[in-house]
Amino acid sequence: MTMPIQNAALDAVEETMIDAEIDSVPAPLPPQKLSTTARFLLGASLVLIAFNLRPVFSSASALLPEIRTELGLSPLGASLLTTLPVVCLGAFSPLAPRLAQRIGSERTLLGVLLLLTIGTALRGLSSIPLLFLGTALAGAAIAVGNVLLPGLVKRDFAANAALMTGLYTMALCAGAASAAGLTLPIKHALGGSLEGALAIWALPVLVIGLIWLPQVIASGRQARRGGFRVEGLWRDKLAWQVTLFMGLQSAIAYCVFGWLVPILRERGLDGVTAGGIVSASVMVQAAACLVVPHIAVRGKDQRLINVTLCAFAVVALLGLLFAPLSTVWVWAVLQGIGQGGLIAAAMTAIVLRSRDPHVAAHLSGMAQCVGYLLAAIGPFIVGLIRGWTGSFAWCAVLFVALGLGAAFNGWQAGRALHVNTRTIEMGE
Repeated sequence: MTMPIQNAALDAVEETMIDAEIDSVPAPLPPQKLSTTARFLLGASLVLIAFNLRPVFSSASALLPEIRTELGLSPLGASLLTTLPVVCLGAFSPLAPRLAQRIGSERTLLGVLLLLTIGTALRGLSSIPLLFLGTALAGAAIAVGNVLLPGLVKRDFAANAALMTGLYTMALCAGAASAAGLTLPIKHALGGSLEGALAIWALPVLVIGLIWLPQVIASGRQARRGGFRVEGLWRDKLAWQVTLFMGLQSAIAYCVFGWLVPILRERGLDGVTAGGIVSASVMVQAAACLVVPHIAVRGKDQRLINVTLCAFAVVALLGLLFAPLSTVWVWAVLQGIGQGGLIAAAMTAIVLRSRDPHVAAHLSGMAQCVGYLLAAIGPFIVGLIRGWTGSFAWCAVLFVALGLGAAFNGWQAGRALHVNTRTIEMGE
């Protein structure tokens, strides 16, 4: 791989995901000149939106034992609850580019915030059907928001893309960490109200929706037609290796989001401490997300770093399962390094294996759609193992299997090659 490709990849990787509107033609209109105050408000809004795209996952995880006890949720139901939002990430992410092209990214993002508010609030109504319905609505909203945010950063903060990407990536992790660490204390502060602790995370989403509304009114962006077609992607072996790398590392990640707090609580830690440990691990992930792409693009390929990060993530999970509790903070930090690095490495692979931005956009869609659907298997199987065996110990077999699969596909996806595709411009 030539140095210009590596430098271009570094810039693209810092955006973490691909612009939902990259295939629109004509090119997006240049952003309006904004005052310093307006730019600050726009940037702060995007960061706050990112913060609200993860509490749905970790808030339910922090209260999973209470949900099972108070709502009578079965082990299978607990597995489905932790799996459902991940399935939605894969199922609904392909809608984002179409919605953005039809009604504009700003309006679509406002709809995301509204749906996320409703879905999160529904989870606090003491009903198992509404708990699942709310989780599905929230997952669908998050899927679309995941794809939209990087495109807005790329469009409106092109000169500060690295800074803004770092901020919203850290906000994603901060949202997950906050919900993991604060949900149980919030429950105690609300007099033991499970419903209130689950539904309260709808409030910050509602607030940021109101803050975002003026951006929508001011945008006036028009829907666009036409674009580019990428041929051969779904038949390409390397594209599938990138996709499987994305999916298998995501499966490990959502096992952590969905089950690490219950695992630590079952080992004897109190809920607040377990949530704090997971919160710290997720914040370490944020730091790793920022560092790993810069390391990955400087080698001749990414095979070794991909495999090494898989080893870090899985060995640390085994430590969290079996090592003495006195060492749990060490394993949590190591797991954060491995898992955060894997997320960044998978995104890096999407960009480095693509010849142009249009291929990258489509490869990103393939990797996220198939990858998140595959990732949903991880937390589902963890729940089944817990239900069948009465403990989490046998989950070690699953974690090792996922790690080996991720390492194999990461090695293949890390080769300095491009996917074999053709990009064809389509008429309006």
